[in-house]
Amino acid sequence: MANLCKHPRVRIVSRHEDTEYVECLECGEVFDSEEFRDMEIEETAETEDVVNDE
Repeated sequence: MANLCKHPRVRIVSRHEDTEYVECLECGEVFDSEEFRDMEIEETAETEDVVNDE
């Protein structure tokens, strides 16, 4: 199974109306910036759950 990229470095590649699209400079995946923010929130929540479980 391939390792999942956490997209540590991104750049804006396009803007369309109210949406920005970003590209991960590590893996090349392109997604909208709202999706990127959601990934960061989920990762933070998972980290907090691990700390709270200990």
